Amino acid sequence: MQRIPCVLMRGGTSKGPVFLDWDLPVAIEDRDELLLNLMGSGHELEIDGIGGGSPQTSKVAIVSPSLHPEADVDYLFVQVMVSQRRVDTAPNCGNMLCAVGPFAIEQGLVKASKDLTRVRIRNLNTGTFVNAEVQTPGGKVSYEGDTAIDGVPGTAAPVQLTFLDAAGSKTGKLFPTGQTQDLIDGIPVTCIDMAMPMMIIEAGQLGKRGDESPAELDADKEFLRRLESLRLQAGLAMGLGDVSDKVIPKPVLVSPAKAGGTIQVRYFMPHNCHRALAITGSIGLATACVTEGSVVTQLLGGVSEPRLKQVRIEHPSGGIDVVLSYTGDQGETIRASVVRTSRRLFSGFVYATASQRLAG
Repeated sequence: MQRIPCVLMRGGTSKGPVFLDWDLPVAIEDRDELLLNLMGSGHELEIDGIGGGSPQTSKVAIVSPSLHPEADVDYLFVQVMVSQRRVDTAPNCGNMLCAVGPFAIEQGLVKASKDLTRVRIRNLNTGTFVNAEVQTPGGKVSYEGDTAIDGVPGTAAPVQLTFLDAAGSKTGKLFPTGQTQDLIDGIPVTCIDMAMPMMIIEAGQLGKRGDESPAELDADKEFLRRLESLRLQAGLAMGLGDVSDKVIPKPVLVSPAKAGGTIQVRYFMPHNCHRALAITGSIGLATACVTEGSVVTQLLGGVSEPRLKQVRIEHPSGGIDVVLSYTGDQGETIRASVVRTSRRLFSGFVYATASQRLAG
């Protein structure tokens, strides 16, 4: 059997193996096929691999030293489909992203500082840059701490992620259609590309309250078909082409907050409702909260504070706080930061059988 070095990590509310780039095949087709086999893709439980049978636990991070002067490491995210033998490398994943900094330090790709180490990360999926601040007391990564995040039991050391240039991550424009609001099949939507291309819809427009459980939404097949029809049209309008085999744009339902937050959301990946919320999704949603004319600001009654500093987004497992800052002469550039946690679960080797072995 072929054995491949691997570190299994939890990043935020996601989980998956993290590989060094040079331990995987060079050819993209061979690499993707190997990952499908290692994760057990094509079976709803991924029973013959290390995937967890859910989109949140069927994720892969590939890390390598960066040649870019503004980055320490490069990070490629791979979403491995569970029931379909297919991968998607179009989007970034902010949850797995928070595992990249600790991994890079422990693998010797970045030298640790005494107390706090900044790891400059270039995301290869989108070409964007993120700074991760990792706790390194005594020059070693610490996973122990008192930071709690909704959707993960217990507490751990904080990892702060600051997205430096997330606007237009895949399309080159914050609002790819040229408008903050569009009509698709008579329904107002906001198509935004801030860390993650998304289509945002007020839940009531689709006959939903917005506080339904993910299981309840996933069980409504007619609703899912309608949502997918809107998503496909939004993909065309955003210049992404035919997105039937892509996981972007992500459809998101928004509704009034119920627990003291700014808004309540149900985020789809894109065909199942997330049990929490993607970090990249939270960045775009927070931006929509401070953009005049978006579906979100209309839901909020307009932008009363255009320089809002913090947004709390309620999701099925709790909430995420996003801190906003503004740069540029007119404060026209928005940067967003979130605090997450990560954990190293095991390190060792993952094995491919002879029938799965591919030439590097």
